[in-house]
Amino acid sequence: MTARLVGVSADSALGQADGAALRTGIDVLVAGNFEPLRRGRARTKLGLLTNHTGLDSGGRRTIDLLASAPGISLVALFSPEHGPAGALDTTELADTRDAATGIPIYSVYGKTGAQRRPRPELLKNLDAVVVDLQDAGAAFYTYATTMAYFLEAVAQTGTEIVVLDRPNPITGSMVQGPLSDAARSDFIRYHQLPVRHGMTMGELALFYNSERKIGARLTVVPMQGWSRGDWYDASGLPWVPPSPNLRTLTQAALYPGVALLERTNISVGRGTETPFELVGAPWIDGNVLAAFLTQRRIPGVRFVPVDFTPSSSTHANQRCGGVKILLVDRERLESPLLGIELAAALRKLYPKGFEVQRVNDLLANEAAFKALLAGEDPRRISRQWRGPLTRFQKIRRRYLLYK
Repeated sequence: MTARLVGVSADSALGQADGAALRTGIDVLVAGNFEPLRRGRARTKLGLLTNHTGLDSGGRRTIDLLASAPGISLVALFSPEHGPAGALDTTELADTRDAATGIPIYSVYGKTGAQRRPRPELLKNLDAVVVDLQDAGAAFYTYATTMAYFLEAVAQTGTEIVVLDRPNPITGSMVQGPLSDAARSDFIRYHQLPVRHGMTMGELALFYNSERKIGARLTVVPMQGWSRGDWYDASGLPWVPPSPNLRTLTQAALYPGVALLERTNISVGRGTETPFELVGAPWIDGNVLAAFLTQRRIPGVRFVPVDFTPSSSTHANQRCGGVKILLVDRERLESPLLGIELAAALRKLYPKGFEVQRVNDLLANEAAFKALLAGEDPRRISRQWRGPLTRFQKIRRRYLLYK
């Protein structure tokens, strides 16, 4: 295995002085004249895994920066779930071309496992693959799995891989929720992670490459000016929705909890203006649900009864009763606990209406799910995952790049 950090001093790789402007991996790469990509070659043939979030601090696309860099030939683009523009909620993503550069774009998302992995024949003629994607900070967000599949693929073809790091938008200091079961290794949960892992894409790449013994020739270009406790709005960068239904930082903060319901028969606000801020169904009384959740005194949030009608997704075009979740203190929010509290409330109030079984699709922890089914108090359930979480954090510490 080869794993390197480049483009920064030892001190800057471990956090910058207070007040320093954030520079993401692409900014650091450009400032270093793309040196990690050259390796003494006369010309480097590159592929790039990216989407609309691949922008430098001035709003220039990583695609354009690499396509115009001297000594570099950008010959292939790869797009993850939601497509190159990050606007599609479908598995039907065809290959296409970038309108500005004419470079072919190969989709690495679809219904099948093969469609979700890069084709070896596309990689073996490349010198390196660059990854520049904005993650959401939840273990079941698929961009990190797509990156992991590239790590596996380039380890087989001998191609280098360079990850340009970006912030964890919901901080790198909060590690919350149950670890996924070891047997649950799939596209949703590539490796054992807690629901809220508190790592960046660069850190996850190092973690996966070592813990899974992948052995890819990996280079991470760290950020400069990012600290673990920073929320995305401390970066000074504009919010670019990483996917269609994470339109604000508030929604990203709620996502690791509220999303635990989205494979059940509950609307989480998809098809409305405020996805992941709403929870409801046609058979829910919003006043009853809001009152129940309020008396639970869940840290960081409040609940207001609402009616809403999603235009798409679960209960499309049906009037739903439910609650709007108000994020009042994001530092106190334990989003996975919020998800368990919501599921427990719905199971207690609507035992015949709420189809609880699919909560474990994203929770991915059988012990926590069985405790939920048994009616245990959510706070007691959360205490049960603290031991494994502590053990995970000891392992995680080896791969952290920032203070």
